Amino acid sequence: QVQLVESGGGLVQAGGSLRLSCAASINLFTISRIAWYRRAPGKVRDLVAVISSGGITNYADSVKGRFAISRDNAKNVMYLQMNSLKPEDTAVYYCDVVYRGYDYSGQGIQVTVSS
Repeated sequence: QVQLVESGGGLVQAGGSLRLSCAASINLFTISRIAWYRRAPGKVRDLVAVISSGGITNYADSVKGRFAISRDNAKNVMYLQMNSLKPEDTAVYYCDVVYRGYDYSGQGIQVTVSS
């Protein structure tokens, strides 16, 4: 069983920044792909960012240049730095890993961006 716990969400004004953290109960050295997703009200869950074990990153077009995903394997924590936030970034954010063929997500954390 893998446990992922997000933190760092909250309410921020447009143009502001937040850093989400996700603490994992397993050694991140064993995980090749780590991702952040989000689900906006009334919408499906969308991929926001992904990072490989080698540090290769990919981002949704809507967040490129504003968000940065990173991982600290020594601490078993993954991060999502979010800058220049917009109201349309309002969503519940989830960290996600695939471990031994199974997909695990955290419980989600609310990010609300006011205009």
